[in-house]
Amino acid sequence: MKKIRVLKICFEQEIPSREIPRLRGAIIEKTGRDKILFHNHIGESGLRYSYPLIQYKVIERKGCLICLDEGTDEIHSFLGQRNWDIQLGEQKMTLTIDSLAANNFTLNVWDKKFTYSIYKWLALNEENYKKYEEVTTLAEKTLFLEKILTGNILSFAKGVGYNVEKNFEVHIKQIQRDYFAKYKGTGLQAFDLIFRTNFFLPDYIGLGKGVSTGFGVIKSIHPRITEHES
Repeated sequence: MKKIRVLKICFEQEIPSREIPRLRGAIIEKTGRDKILFHNHIGESGLRYSYPLIQYKVIERKGCLICLDEGTDEIHSFLGQRNWDIQLGEQKMTLTIDSLAANNFTLNVWDKKFTYSIYKWLALNEENYKKYEEVTTLAEKTLFLEKILTGNILSFAKGVGYNVEKNFEVHIKQIQRDYFAKYKGTGLQAFDLIFRTNFFLPDYIGLGKGVSTGFGVIKSIHPRITEHES
């Protein structure tokens, strides 16, 4: 088991999902490039190859930040600013907090299963996209995606310092739709689906590619999923 801290901050301002990268850029400019967890870059060309601990989202049309563990400490570099005036493309705005929720969650493989939705999940890179296209039946495609989703969950766990010591199950219950979403100017295949797993995941974290800018956002289907909250 591992306890992780999760801080969810939502602003009053409504922001279209397509503007998440600009929200991210504006907050990075406010905090400074030396605050690595805001942008996951090291120096001019290096990258922090680990799970993003500060993620930028739109939740119920509002711009939001999801901060995990060290990210909950680093976010004070922004919260401590004298003003929250930002430039979002052509629009100037002053961010104001609508809601703030801080929780500790227990990561573990449990004896029960939890049901989640995942939205705009970018599961496929160039290599596994070709393999996915070669698969013909829905059952095979679902199994292929389940393996990728399992890997994404393991990457999240590793990124927050949790070593998963026993096997866990992931089952995709329904692929609601697949479509192309623009990521860094390129159209990539995205999925909205429902899955079940006995590995607990906090709401609104991201899985897969592009998690820092609103892709692969998960949400528990049943409110009781938070019963391991403490």
